[in-house]
Amino acid sequence: MVGSGLEGALLLAGRVLFGGILALMGLNHFLNLDEMAGYAEYKGLPAARLSVVASGVVLVLGGLALVVGAFPVLGAIVVGAFLVAAAVTMHDFWAVPEEEQQTEMTQFLKNVALAGGALAFAAVGTASEWAYSAGLTAF
Repeated sequence: MVGSGLEGALLLAGRVLFGGILALMGLNHFLNLDEMAGYAEYKGLPAARLSVVASGVVLVLGGLALVVGAFPVLGAIVVGAFLVAAAVTMHDFWAVPEEEQQTEMTQFLKNVALAGGALAFAAVGTASEWAYSAGLTAF
């Protein structure tokens, strides 16, 4: 178990920061639904509006799973997989005009880095139980 001392406090702070940002990113999908659906449509995503809503749900629930510590491994794996898929499909910097490449590369790298963080949380979650969590696990 990741204890309730400094190690547990650091893990809790990381969970709140990381999971909170993921949840806010997901909330943004709902607050800017029309704009994000338009972008998804521009990128050729089928059922763009539904895809934005679904991805918002994944980010909100996955982020909250980490913050609260309820099914954190499952949440982290789902978020990690989504972020890799989104990086490749939505931020294909190699396939856009030169003036868009830097922005798309930045978004691509952000998604890949966040996916790595999510997978690291998944690994920590499979190795031990977390202090300061709901104690609900799927693995």
